[in-house]
Amino acid sequence: MSETFDVIVVGSGAAGMTAALRARDLGLQVLVVEKAHKYGGTSATSGGVAWIPNHGLGDSTDTREETLTYLDAVIKEPVNRERLEAYVDTGREMLGWLGGEGINMISMPWPDYFAELPGSRTDRSLVMAPWDGRQLGDKFPLVREQYPRFKLFNRYAMNLEETFTIAARGPGWKKMVANVIGRYWRDRSTRKITRRDRLYVSGAALIGPILARLDAKGVEIRLETRLETLITAEGKVTGVTVSHLGRRYDIEARHAVVVCAGGFEWNQELRDRFYPVKTSIWWTSTPQGANTGDALIAAEALGAATEHTDEGWWAPTMILPNRSASNFEEVHQAVFDVGRPYSVCVNRNGDRFVNEACSYDRFGAAMAADQLATGANTPCWLVFDAVFRQKFTAGGILPTAIMSDKSIPADWWDHYIFKADTVAELARKIDLNPAKLEDVTRRMTEYATRGEDPEFGRGSTIYDKTFGDPTCKPNPALGAIRKAPFYAVQIHLGDLGTKGGLKADHKARVVDGSGKPIPGLYAAGNATGSPFGLNYPGAGGTIGPAMVFGYIAASDIAARATNRDVAATLEPAVT
Repeated sequence: MSETFDVIVVGSGAAGMTAALRARDLGLQVLVVEKAHKYGGTSATSGGVAWIPNHGLGDSTDTREETLTYLDAVIKEPVNRERLEAYVDTGREMLGWLGGEGINMISMPWPDYFAELPGSRTDRSLVMAPWDGRQLGDKFPLVREQYPRFKLFNRYAMNLEETFTIAARGPGWKKMVANVIGRYWRDRSTRKITRRDRLYVSGAALIGPILARLDAKGVEIRLETRLETLITAEGKVTGVTVSHLGRRYDIEARHAVVVCAGGFEWNQELRDRFYPVKTSIWWTSTPQGANTGDALIAAEALGAATEHTDEGWWAPTMILPNRSASNFEEVHQAVFDVGRPYSVCVNRNGDRFVNEACSYDRFGAAMAADQLATGANTPCWLVFDAVFRQKFTAGGILPTAIMSDKSIPADWWDHYIFKADTVAELARKIDLNPAKLEDVTRRMTEYATRGEDPEFGRGSTIYDKTFGDPTCKPNPALGAIRKAPFYAVQIHLGDLGTKGGLKADHKARVVDGSGKPIPGLYAAGNATGSPFGLNYPGAGGTIGPAMVFGYIAASDIAARATNRDVAATLEPAVT
């Protein structure tokens, strides 16, 4: 082999960058390979939220015991208890180390996704404050950018607080819109060189500071460098074969390879192999063609085991044409839209199947279960009235103040969005039983009047109410569906990635079918099975474990490297 590093990290998302920074900080020589032409992986395009309980930040009183009480109530299938507890016990340590690097996360007042269960809290989801991307110099445009659909008017960067307030038209939303737009145009120096907002928010705000520290410590990240195979010698993973612009070459790893290359949501063959319900790569909301399961395939060739591959991190999505060329389509998330008041979701039989205001992963799981039971879901329908249309988004259909009915392209109507003056007429357009849909909307209106949903308990938890309409009384999650015109859009079983992947132990070591660690091979992030099994405990349930197990992997690799090895092969880490 022509090159040698102590550790090779595959993937530059939150898991990979955390592993690389921790390994370098412990004196190891690190190379990161990233198959995309930009940094940050799926993490950079996400909300950038990390669910890390027992974190010790601020005035939080969360404890190990309270966290495990909650997780024990949430998790229904067998999981690796030692791995779960390693996650709970190491998050605080990892955050302290990040703080020492000048990377400080902030606790947000968001309820856990199973808010009705014992041990749930409202302070376990962490985010980064907006960050000035221009600090990265020439790397500024090379961090993956958020989808236009997550920006104000497809252009202006918004942090999560701004996004939620503006989307729900909360108090002060008009002033907030003006501030977001003004902030962008006052930045004259950046406007001279790029359309991109210099403000990194959400996922980019997490990736940017870590990338800056990696750069300061001299860690190389090779873009457009794809993992092809894992190299072994005498039963140990000793390197990787990669390809760059068509050229294949080998790189040696003295101590370990850490796989952080995301899941397999863009691999239809793997979806069909693992999922009990038929889903499509075109329903996922992650970057197109990014996570294709390369690392999983390479590790399986060595005998690696997999786990928790039955589900994705479900997130309802809808599809709309591209504005510039309507024969091309785009995926839009509808994660909160399906549970807003003045609406209802029904399957293709016209039946409700879920508390629509539950978390998006629970909503997706209900879609899958209903599809297995009835064959009449995936997709389902979001039906709403003129009040909803005025106040809220429906996937890529923005509120009327931003996107009036007149501004919606003619070829969208009765193909992507349906409209009628009566519920019965709408039902006929979307091939539902008119009497049945009329009965559903009548019942929902009755439930809204008394503030209680006896069928599915919509609006009965703090989570349900958080993303409702505070002006909607008596229950912010329940609104009457009675103001014409009426609308419907199709909702697909989309995802934020895959829950399952390579089976790893409590030290992030990939194991084989007998549970024995494969020497020299570690994994973190969506490349591995979730420590929560098939469950999604709170906002950031993907990125939190990704970072923690990236940290654990690097720490274990360094602990196993002898002092003689390190002294003989490395220069001191740059500080």
